[in-house]
Amino acid sequence: MMMTVTEVAELVEGTVEGDGAGRVSGLAGLREAQPGDLSLLMNRKYAAALAETQAAAVLVRRTWTGQSPCPVIRVADPAAAMTQVALATRPEYPLPPPGVHPSAVLADDVVLADDVTIGPLCVLEAGVQVGPGTVLVASCYLGAGVQVGAQSWLYPHVSIREGCRIGSRTTIHNGTVIGSDGFGYDRQEDGSWAKIPQVGIVEIGDDVEIGANVAVDRARFGRTLIGNGVKLDNLNQIAHNVVIGENTAIAALCGIGGSTVFGRNVQMGGMAGSAGHLTIGDNAIVGGHSTPVKDLPPGSFSMGYVATPHKQWKRIHAAEQHLPELVRKVAELERTIEALKQQGGV
Repeated sequence: MMMTVTEVAELVEGTVEGDGAGRVSGLAGLREAQPGDLSLLMNRKYAAALAETQAAAVLVRRTWTGQSPCPVIRVADPAAAMTQVALATRPEYPLPPPGVHPSAVLADDVVLADDVTIGPLCVLEAGVQVGPGTVLVASCYLGAGVQVGAQSWLYPHVSIREGCRIGSRTTIHNGTVIGSDGFGYDRQEDGSWAKIPQVGIVEIGDDVEIGANVAVDRARFGRTLIGNGVKLDNLNQIAHNVVIGENTAIAALCGIGGSTVFGRNVQMGGMAGSAGHLTIGDNAIVGGHSTPVKDLPPGSFSMGYVATPHKQWKRIHAAEQHLPELVRKVAELERTIEALKQQGGV
């Protein structure tokens, strides 16, 4: 990447203030930026970092007011502009060529569409179907009967277990497992556990991106469903028979209990989760480290949960429902006491 500040501004439809002839050769945060880096200011709380930045130029909002030690580029949305620059200047690595690597192992009845890439050490079991333009980078496993749509990317060590279906233009990152058995057991009289057969599948829609080391369990029966446009961060656990609605985004380290149903456009922060058999409504937001234990209505914003002995938690939770009333009563008592003081009655 090598552009002038003015060329960057032209790319993002921005306006330069300062020297537009400076050279931009990289992207970085305000604190990490070195001479030649382009950075961005997203929030006023980073004004101190801006004052000390070594960046060659900084993207700011059109309405920004402040001082900068380097040229600024005024844009409508600094984050979107930074993404635009990143896409235009990202390094282009060689793409794996279409074809089947000699070390890959394919069953006799595997069906590959045009321009498919099957990389080194991949294993495709009986009945697998792979759509046009899809890439299995290396060491991927597709179990019997798996179907993968067009132009999807499976990075190394992705495992898609038997019978599961993956849509088109879907990206699955390293180490993710789709379709392992759901966590289902019956307690026996002698205290042992008897496994409940997990005979369903996982179905993943189009334009989905799943991060590294994610586990999406197959259904006990029927299907675990990840809808179109869903984004799952690294290290998430999606239990059996979960349904995740379109364009939902779940940050890292979340655990979703079995048979939970997410609506569309839900957002869940990192290290959150949910109990099983819940419904999370469309456009709901669950804050980081939060754990819903009951259904959430559409458009709601929920936060918080602390593990507590069950009986104690129930008492606390019951008391919390009366907090607004208690606050009001305390305020009334304080006013009454103050009035009595002024009257000399206390």
